[in-house]
Amino acid sequence: MASPQTSTSRSIPLNSLRMQALEAGPSGGPLVVLLHGFPELSESWRDVLPVLGAAGYHAVAPDLRGYGGTDRPRSGYDTDTLAGDIVELIRYLQPGRPAHVVGHDWGGGIAYHVAAWHPDVVDRLAVVNCPHPAVMAKRIWWPPQLARSWYMFFFQLPVLPERLLSARGGALVPQLIRRAMVDPSRASDERLAPYAAHFAHPDAARAAVDYYRQAVRGLFTPKGARRMLREYPRIRAPFRLVWAEEDVALGRELTVDLEPYFERPPDVRYLPGVGHFAPLEAPAQVASLLLEHLGSADPTPTR
Repeated sequence: MASPQTSTSRSIPLNSLRMQALEAGPSGGPLVVLLHGFPELSESWRDVLPVLGAAGYHAVAPDLRGYGGTDRPRSGYDTDTLAGDIVELIRYLQPGRPAHVVGHDWGGGIAYHVAAWHPDVVDRLAVVNCPHPAVMAKRIWWPPQLARSWYMFFFQLPVLPERLLSARGGALVPQLIRRAMVDPSRASDERLAPYAAHFAHPDAARAAVDYYRQAVRGLFTPKGARRMLREYPRIRAPFRLVWAEEDVALGRELTVDLEPYFERPPDVRYLPGVGHFAPLEAPAQVASLLLEHLGSADPTPTR
């Protein structure tokens, strides 16, 4: 069992794949699953995990499918499969009880999907700098957001995106992370070395890019668009959106008019002076807002 003040690495043998994760806190505490984004790793939650662990939560941050020490199959990067991995993880770690689910960036997109389509496994939901999928589907075509989202369309090209990400030992990845921060000094060369080392492998870069390929291609099919815009279930879990205001990739306009997508009023909190990679740049602030939303580490589900 990990000490509440430290995070340790763990391999988790799921049916779908073997997942590597960082964890902190008592194993018997209420489960909080923290999902990272692109181009990141579970490492992005390293400074948040001990805070949750010290509060009595069993905090687990997995490397998502294709990332870090988790298996990297050739397929399965559609959102249904990615969400299925997390559902299986929750049921493995805390059988018969829902977990709190937290996601940043792509991890946020997966978290929404889990909460919407698998409500039985989610107690409370928190997302950091990722819009609700239906909001993104509607507003990605607004000129300011379209300009910010150029990379999503660039990633539809074959081969070239993963070659750029893996070139020179993955050197581009730390640069991308720092450029999206207000205070790049929060991410030292040592801290970002694992990210570069991971993306130095072309197959790792390909897996990460495939998230975007699958998502954009799905949106452009009639069935995918209809499912996103008309059939996406309302989320019943209590929800908090944490939004770093200096996000270069996602505009603040994506944080409004959320009520139709939730059964309870969504709670939106803003972080001024923080960039897109908030869990890396402002972990203490993110952890504080998460604990405020989750409440005490009572083993009884809050719903």
